[in-house]
Amino acid sequence: MSPGVGREAGGRRRGAARRVVVIGDTLLDIDVEGSVDRLSPDAPAPVLAVEGERDRPGGAGLAAVLVAGRGVPVRLVTALDDDEPAERLRGLLVGAVDVVAGPASGGTVVKCRLRAGGRSMLRTDRGDGRPVHRFASGLDLDAALVGAGAVLVSDYGRGVAADPDVRAALMRAVARRVPVVWDPHPRGADPIPGATVVTPNLAEAHAAAGGAAVPGSGVPAALELAARLLARWEARAVAVTLGGSGAVVRHRHGACSAAPAPVVEETDPCGAGDHFAGGVAAALARGATVDDAVAEAVVGAAGFVARGGGAAVRREGALWIQPTETVARASLPAVTGLDAAVALAEQVRAGGGTVVAAGGSFDLLHTGHTDTLEAGRALGDCLLVLVNSDESVRRRTGPTGPVVPLAERVAALSALECVDAVAVFDADDPRRVLEALRPDLWVKGGDHDPAELPETPLVRSWGGEVVAVPYQPARTVVSAPAGQRAAVPVRPRQRGAERRSSSP
Repeated sequence: MSPGVGREAGGRRRGAARRVVVIGDTLLDIDVEGSVDRLSPDAPAPVLAVEGERDRPGGAGLAAVLVAGRGVPVRLVTALDDDEPAERLRGLLVGAVDVVAGPASGGTVVKCRLRAGGRSMLRTDRGDGRPVHRFASGLDLDAALVGAGAVLVSDYGRGVAADPDVRAALMRAVARRVPVVWDPHPRGADPIPGATVVTPNLAEAHAAAGGAAVPGSGVPAALELAARLLARWEARAVAVTLGGSGAVVRHRHGACSAAPAPVVEETDPCGAGDHFAGGVAAALARGATVDDAVAEAVVGAAGFVARGGGAAVRREGALWIQPTETVARASLPAVTGLDAAVALAEQVRAGGGTVVAAGGSFDLLHTGHTDTLEAGRALGDCLLVLVNSDESVRRRTGPTGPVVPLAERVAALSALECVDAVAVFDADDPRRVLEALRPDLWVKGGDHDPAELPETPLVRSWGGEVVAVPYQPARTVVSAPAGQRAAVPVRPRQRGAERRSSSP
């Protein structure tokens, strides 16, 4: 099977992202949708009038196609049986990801949800598929990992991650300094020593930590559990997800960070954990730090939940994505990172929409900035904001800049209702990122002359245009340095959750 390759509208290939290799147990997920308006006459059970049935890859398969949906090339290393559900899985994966599969036996695991009114009523599980003994001995795992920007181990407790050949190949990848993200399972194998980051949810962390019980479910408890797990797993970092409260990260060298989640209306949390772990891997593959990757993935998972979670995932061409019209736009948090911004731009273009982009340092974000961004958003169907990195700002303003660090500037921009995506650029100007996004409109404030901008010829080269919108000078600061109160509150979005796509 061929990996998904990001292309621009009209078939033009964009700059390729580093490949993410996903390793783990692949399941078949089925949603049976219908309505309920009566109980069965022979038992107090609701009668589901079936209106439709949808298949999608599950487990590591879902994690893989969700990463590929960002426009990132993905290879999936897994074990597949030769039964009818496995054939359906192969059909769902072909053309979306590159599949390297060894043999499995026991029957493909099929998880079927019966749903009505957007809610799950019941789930049935069948099959006990597991990789055959030394299933990977016939696979060239080192070749499968060549060129990987990151590896995601999506362990669903069926045995792929426990295979000795798989673990040996992962240890060699760690020795080559390839980032390895390990999404653990209560019945799965321990992560390999040296994993870049392990991503248990809070319940999994409690179960795996051992020792005296850690009371509570907040940040202090999660950080204590992470400290225990770092020692047990010998990982470089542990990121414990906290559902609607986001995630915390503890590093082997002792540093800690927290990534709060935007507030969203939770519809279907199925797949949010896979989206989160895949988001971390995709960000690490393009060079992000662990803290930045986790923060970006938390926001991305919240948006995934707000758009309907796993139930809203559909295949469009070679990509498995959530249609943009799934929920009202105002309830969605902005996505962050270049890969996510590119995927959003391609999705909007595929639907005939207009992609708008704007950029700047946005240090001490003020209402002049927000007026410009709102004016830009009104010109199209999505607004992508490109923001200078801290180092890029310092090269322009000197060693004292910026006043507001990058993570806080990205968070403030992501919280604006007019912003759909935020991507960071480290160069002196945004041309490289613009080349990847190819917006229809590049918006600048009226204090800029488009003819003098170095990016103007580039934007016009693909038929885009540079547009100046009225610019109001700073009147009121929206974001302020730590310790100072912002004069105008940023309108919050709604919070999402990070959960696994299937229960244990």
